Amino acid sequence: MSFFISEALAAPGAVAGQPGMEGMLLPFGILICFYLLFLRPQSKRAKEKKQMLAAMTKGTEVVTTGGILGKVADLDENFVKLEVADNFFIQIQRHHVENMMPKGTYKAITKKGSVELNKR
Repeated sequence: MSFFISEALAAPGAVAGQPGMEGMLLPFGILICFYLLFLRPQSKRAKEKKQMLAAMTKGTEVVTTGGILGKVADLDENFVKLEVADNFFIQIQRHHVENMMPKGTYKAITKKGSVELNKR
């Protein structure tokens, strides 16, 4: 008689605590949910952004991660030169371009901004 080991576990041939396929369902279910909720959408967004950056050309109107709206004046593999006002250019890293805007957005915003400045 032992105080530390129960008699049922100490008996020869007794199998306790060894899960079969039923014990593996919960961990596999959690992994599948994690993949569907987190990994798959993130890789899909990364793929879409990569395609957007590859399709970017001169004259495209874009918004940066900092919220700056501009028109692409020049670009290479790593950097993009944006025109953010008349004859005012900034250079940013290509991966900081967040979104492409519809044609005419940049022109409408700059025209609206110059009208407001003239009122002052």
